[in-house]
Amino acid sequence: MTAMQRSTPSSSRRRSEEGFTLLEMIVVVAMIGILASMIMPSLRPAPQRAKEAVLKTNLLAIRQSLDQFYSDKGHYPSTLEEMVDEHYLRRVPVDPFTKSTDTWELIYEEVDDDFAPAETDLPEDGAPGIFDVRSGADGTAANGTPYSEW
Repeated sequence: MTAMQRSTPSSSRRRSEEGFTLLEMIVVVAMIGILASMIMPSLRPAPQRAKEAVLKTNLLAIRQSLDQFYSDKGHYPSTLEEMVDEHYLRRVPVDPFTKSTDTWELIYEEVDDDFAPAETDLPEDGAPGIFDVRSGADGTAANGTPYSEW
């Protein structure tokens, strides 16, 4: 029996060293909760910042394509679809806030009626082309500027 008495305390000691106590688990879960509550406020505006980054990228792509079109053709395109047809864009980019390709605000070049521009300054139909493009989205960015001014 003395052998059994010796094995009993050592086996109970091993059992207590194998896992975590309930108190240790509660402390760890509380620490994870505190860390998560500190991180969550900084993650809340992340989707808006991501949309703003996509909007800036799309506007840059359109504007660079407009400049390249003008450089190659000598006039600005009359529609964004013309840039797609001429392979300056694969497709008209989507405005990430309106989720549409039709809400871009197109800014056409100004043509002075007193000054007759050269034939290469206007497309074949004589109408002014798209000089710039802006977002048609309502709202303001994180920096306080309206999206329609980008």
